[in-house]
Amino acid sequence: MFYWILKILIAPIIRLIWVEKVEGLENIPPKGGLIIASNHESYFDFICFTAVCPRRVYYLAGEVFFKKWWWRPLVKLTGQIRVDRDLADKSKSINQAVEILSKGNALGIFPEGTRSADGKLQKAYTGIAKIALTAKAPVIPVGTIGTYEIMSRHENKPHFNKKCKIKIGKVIDLKEYYSQKENPEILKQITNKIIMKKIAELTGEQYNF
Repeated sequence: MFYWILKILIAPIIRLIWVEKVEGLENIPPKGGLIIASNHESYFDFICFTAVCPRRVYYLAGEVFFKKWWWRPLVKLTGQIRVDRDLADKSKSINQAVEILSKGNALGIFPEGTRSADGKLQKAYTGIAKIALTAKAPVIPVGTIGTYEIMSRHENKPHFNKKCKIKIGKVIDLKEYYSQKENPEILKQITNKIIMKKIAELTGEQYNF
């Protein structure tokens, strides 16, 4: 209820101020579990995408969001999944993500793990591939362009004269890999050569990892 109240009240304002153009909304299936995989330039990546996406998205969110008083109520009330990035064992977060997908929901993941320091693509972690194979979920690649200029990680407030573009790619089907979720090399291949390659194509950037 809280999520949809926010969506109805705030999303139109966000779209008006910060979203210039959206391409590929038709690529998002209206139902069924799926993973939204996006580059991570700014907090405004998920703010702007949530404002334009027709489906509710549950994001994997770093522990910092659950520690800061101004973020904590929002991430808890909207059902985001905590990821303690310093913990070696992330099985709890992975299991929660898989459960979200098993219920037919959309899960948002930033494979790079944290906001870019310079607005460029960073090396991604393989957790997204493990979750996709464990849950047997398709992946939708998303390229967000311009959110770094709206508010980079080095800034404390957004610019109101900057806008972003959101490009949504076609579904990535990983069925041929479903039996190999514990193979580290396969997870790297899926993350870097398939998912991040598609995100790079959407953003127009190079990804050389």
